[in-house]
This record gives sequence, C-alpha cells and structure tokens, in this order.
Amino acid sequence: MHEHGDATTDAALATWVPAGDPDFPIQNLPYGAIVRDGETAPHLAVAIGDYALDLGVLARAGIFDALGSDARALLGGSSLDVLIARERAMWRSVRSAISAYLRADTSTRNGELAARALVLRRDARNVLPFTVGAYVDFYSSLEHATNLGRILRPGDEPLLPNWRWLPIGYHGRASTISCDSSVRRPHGQIARASGVPEFAATRKLDYELELACITGNGIAGPITAERARESVFGVALLCDWSARDMQAWEYRPLGPFLSKSFATTLGPWIVSIDALEPFRRASRAQDPPPLPHLAVEPRGAFDIVASISLRSGAMSSRGEESDRVAEVNAGGLYWTIGQQLAHVASNGTTLRAGDVYASGTISELDPQNSGSLIERTCDGTVPLRLSDGTTRTYLEDGDEVTLAAHARDPHAVAIGFGSLCARVI
Repeated sequence: MHEHGDATTDAALATWVPAGDPDFPIQNLPYGAIVRDGETAPHLAVAIGDYALDLGVLARAGIFDALGSDARALLGGSSLDVLIARERAMWRSVRSAISAYLRADTSTRNGELAARALVLRRDARNVLPFTVGAYVDFYSSLEHATNLGRILRPGDEPLLPNWRWLPIGYHGRASTISCDSSVRRPHGQIARASGVPEFAATRKLDYELELACITGNGIAGPITAERARESVFGVALLCDWSARDMQAWEYRPLGPFLSKSFATTLGPWIVSIDALEPFRRASRAQDPPPLPHLAVEPRGAFDIVASISLRSGAMSSRGEESDRVAEVNAGGLYWTIGQQLAHVASNGTTLRAGDVYASGTISELDPQNSGSLIERTCDGTVPLRLSDGTTRTYLEDGDEVTLAAHARDPHAVAIGFGSLCARVI
C-alpha cells in the first residue's frame, strides 16, 4: 500500500481484465462516459486496460448496492453529475467498490455480467461525462507567461507586476467545452494595417497544452489552498484552442473573448484525485512568498509529464505517425491547483460541482518544449518543421493535434490520461 494509505493505488494490485493499455491499470480507473455501438444513450464507465467497464450494467445488477440506497442513481445514469455533487468520502467509497470488483482475487465477479459490462474502448465513443458549470482558464506557468511576455512586449519586463502575487485567469465559455474529435476554424475580427479590421477566418489557429481540474461538492469561500483541493474530483487533459490574430485585436483591455470561446476540448477520461495521490511532489518555490490566503501547500504539485504531437493531413493520409513537438512536466507549474481554487474563492464565491479550472498553457523556457505554437514559432517567425518536410507557423486545415500525459513515481504504478486528439476542419 502506498504511503498515503489508499489501498486502491497499491502497486501490488492486479486485475482479472486482460492486460492492455498501460495508461489504465487497476490503480487508475479514470471516469468517462461512453456510447456503445448501436446505441445512442451514454453510459458512465471507467477505463481499464483496453476496455471500458460499463458501470450502468453493474449498477443495475446490484453490484454497488452496498454503497447505499442511491447507488444505482450514482453510477447507473448517463453522466457523473450525481456522483460529482457528493462528498469526497462517497467518491472514495465508489472508487473502492469498483476496484474491489476488478481485483484479480475478487469473489464477486460474475462471468456473464462481466462480459456485458466490459466493452473494448475502440468499439465505443466518448462523450462529455458531466455537465460543465463554470469554466476558468488560468495562466499558471511562469515559463509560458515569460515566453509570451517577451513575444508580445519585446523590450519590456516579460511579467506584469501582479503575476507573482496571484494566479491570473479569466472566465471562459462553458458551453463550448466538449470531447469532440474536431475543431472548426473560427471567424472573427482581425486587425489590418489600415486600422479597419476585417471579418475573416483566423490565420493563426493555435493549441494550448493544459491540465484541468473538475470540482465537486460545492464549497463556499474563502478557503485555504489545503481545503480547496479537497473539492477536486479529478484531473483531465485540456486543449484551449486560440485564434491569435483575433486575440491580438480584442484582448485589450479586458482579455481573451471570442478568440478562445469557440472551442475547448476536454480529454475523455477524468483521473480521480485519489488516483493521483501517489504522484504528489513538493510545490515549486515562490518568490516573493504569497500572501497568507494563498499559502502554498507543502506537496501541492503532481509529477505529470504531458506532451503534444502534431500530424499534417498529408501525413495522416499516408498512415504516418505524428511528430512529438513538445514534452513538459506539469509539476513545474508556479501556481498549484489548491492556490488557484483558493484564489477563485477568496472573494466568497462558491466552487460548484462540475466547474472546470484549467492550468493555462504548460511550457518550459526552451521554445522546443512549449505548450503552444505562438511560443514554439515565436509568433510565426521561426517555423516548425515536420518530419514530412512541411513547416508550420500555426495550424492548417487537416492538422491533427494529440495531447497525452502520464504520472510516474518510483514507488507507484504509472498511470496515464489516455489521449486527447482533434483535427482542424
């Protein structure tokens, strides 16, 4: 059992499900919602190896009735909404019950029931697994903020005076968060040399590599960073698509608006905060020390390595693999999840079930490992060369972007987030 005492992350645990995708061992069990072939209604599920375990099938068979009278409502519906709204103790009880069912030494497994509950993930499609409440996108990477400051304000101090004192963020549009496998190039106002803007398709479509936490069991602020993290249900991959030419025209004085609200893609699998506990690590040193209400947690960071891969439409048509274009460690983010949430709630607002709080682009100072093309290409002045010989300053139609992430620790079984893949259309 790992030092934090959760039996579900014990490295010795094994499952009766055939070995498969190493992202999804029994120590992970991320939540998602699937639509099975030939059906239209979503089913709540967890990923295990190459399979999705349909929790609705098990719930209706009474497998989870020991959790209480509402067990079938918690797990038998089409989304996580009911479960996310419950207390963390219930989240842990549900996770333990699922883990117990999947253990290699379980005595409760029924062969026919298991056959109905397990579906190969390639034979199902993922849909958004919960109803999104609010959406906030932060700006928590010191390296990303520094890189952008140098690009957007050459010759000036890269960081604005407030950056090291509070987690900068903005409220985004929740209704355009999806698990869709495509993103449509948006139209908007773009500046011209004449001073009169044109309304046209963006020519600077960009990705942003991020992680997002999903909150549950509403907590009213103000709260400490330590308490705030108790409201985190789980963490998922997130791509915040950006139209940089639209953004440059509209962002002053109130920040991003239509240049980012057209699409945000959430990874299909939500890794529970309990599955991530073995991968906690020391929070990054902060200078100056934050104000008391943002006091840093001793172990508020997670050792999660995230990556971006890019494939042109031509590469895809020839069956060629994607090019890995960046790899970063989210453990180096300056502001932690707990601090982000404590800041949001510091004015008394409530963290609600189903709210999405994104980290902001995760980057390193080296442009070769940056989470956006605006950094990688220095706003299009240093093109990125792909393995097929073509170059990119920003995304072209037909390009396919894939985000992935893995959490690792020498004393734990590594887990992954699956992949977030979307094509520009």
